[in-house]
Amino acid sequence: MILIAAICALAVLLLVTGFEMLLVLGLPTLVVKEGFFAALPDAVLAQKMTGGINQSLLLAIPFFLFAAELMGEGQIARRLTTLVRAFVGHLPGGMGYTTIGAAMGFGSVSGSAPATVAAMGHIIYPELRRTGFPEKFSLGLIVSSAETALLIPPSIALIIYGWLSGTSIASLFVAGLGVGVVLGLAFAVMVALQARRSGVRGDPRPSRFELWAAIRGAGWAMGMPLIILGGIYGGIFTPTEAAAVSCAYAIFVECVVYRKLGFGGLVRVTERAAIATGVIFILLAMGSLLSYFITLAQIPGAIIAGFEAIEGGPITFLIVVNVIFIIAGMFVDPNSIQLILVPPLFPVATALGIDPVHFGMIVAVNVTLGMVTPPFGLDLFVASSQLNRPVTTIIQGIWPFILANLVVLLLITYVPGLSTLLPRLIL
Repeated sequence: MILIAAICALAVLLLVTGFEMLLVLGLPTLVVKEGFFAALPDAVLAQKMTGGINQSLLLAIPFFLFAAELMGEGQIARRLTTLVRAFVGHLPGGMGYTTIGAAMGFGSVSGSAPATVAAMGHIIYPELRRTGFPEKFSLGLIVSSAETALLIPPSIALIIYGWLSGTSIASLFVAGLGVGVVLGLAFAVMVALQARRSGVRGDPRPSRFELWAAIRGAGWAMGMPLIILGGIYGGIFTPTEAAAVSCAYAIFVECVVYRKLGFGGLVRVTERAAIATGVIFILLAMGSLLSYFITLAQIPGAIIAGFEAIEGGPITFLIVVNVIFIIAGMFVDPNSIQLILVPPLFPVATALGIDPVHFGMIVAVNVTLGMVTPPFGLDLFVASSQLNRPVTTIIQGIWPFILANLVVLLLITYVPGLSTLLPRLIL
């Protein structure tokens, strides 16, 4: 217990004093090593850091980040939005449904919520305002809809969870598809209520010619989700191979077919993706080291013993897990949250008989909520910079969607079938 207290106290101290997350993750392990495992050779630390990220599965992350940057810089994101709007834009509040559907479509080829906000926010926000949605609601809807990118495959958050827990990525992707649709439907209910309250109408109903024109215009763009999802679920690609193919396809479509992305744009995209990849992999390396010491200190065993002592079952455990994740999400980014919390909590979950895929969906919904939870939800600041709106205004518009998130979190937590049914049917 002394070791647990030392790691937690030092990590919290570093976090509140403004240290970078790589130091928040790394320094406590070094202090613990010198204080409790001084005989451990220093070379082991380097081996654990490099060995932890030296896995082919993690190659999917830089590939999907690169593909997301390509689509945001080029035309794929815009054409996906046009396609969704052609089918649902004529409904009352149709632009709100378009926002949700377009975010889910973009998320299905990027796996990144910040990339979804950055790529689609400046396209959608003016249209939401033009059709009559209030400013704060529009901002909250854009930021919240981007959360589905962390659930709809190929989710980077699910890839990291699968890497940490050893759970099948394919099973997590299938489960994430179902859970992402549930979250999208919850947001659609919020849109319907707001549209009725504000008297928001839809676009004129499109003709068959206009629908066909939207389908033709987005034909190449639709190839991205078809390649990724069809390839993975059809057993043609592994997630990593699908990520690599998606990059090649995006380069071909944006540079050759649409011809909207020149050499200079390709260089900018590559630079941004490389920086984002470097940040994530540094965190993953530090997380590998932290996970090693958590295992070495037998922290999962201590947590299990504590639950047995208080006779706590799965219901109590999941309540505690949700509270911990919600609080952590207010201050820490989703990747770091998983690196800190999944290694000690996952063995406890499996010991209590909780399905690994079900637990993964609980973790995923919690980290998506953390992306929009004040005061430090990452997507709040991405939207502020992209849309040139104060963070305080975005926070005022986010609360109805946080409530919808919490309802979905409770459903996912205590109705396991929402997470496990699709993987069992498909896989």
